[in-house]
Amino acid sequence: MGISARASSLAATLFVALPFMASAQTVPIRETILQQVVPGMPIGKSQEVRVITATFKPGDKTILHTHQFPVTYFVLEGTFRKEMEGSAPVIVKAGQAFVEPPNVKATLFNHSSTEPLRLVIFYASTPGTPFLDPVH
Repeated sequence: MGISARASSLAATLFVALPFMASAQTVPIRETILQQVVPGMPIGKSQEVRVITATFKPGDKTILHTHQFPVTYFVLEGTFRKEMEGSAPVIVKAGQAFVEPPNVKATLFNHSSTEPLRLVIFYASTPGTPFLDPVH
């Protein structure tokens, strides 16, 4: 087959194939923000999964509390400071995620005095478990 015949054959193939290639599904761009082995996840036949949004005004703070299972926070906007018994405080900023271990006395507060804090919180638990337990 000469160059001209090969070029014609390639052109014909592309002419037929391009419309199918253009309509092919695209693969979403994924980025792993956090990957962590976490002890204390619920075990059993079923788990309850909660996805919660929370907005904190500047300076807002949670009560001192614990969670019976790990909690994952993803910061949409702002910065928070997490204080946990037995650990140094942690600062988590927009675009970052943090896992709070279970059964640790903790509090979270909006680190800014001027900007709101917006979070998405992921919590998997045994069905019916309260999200948090206040520490008195």
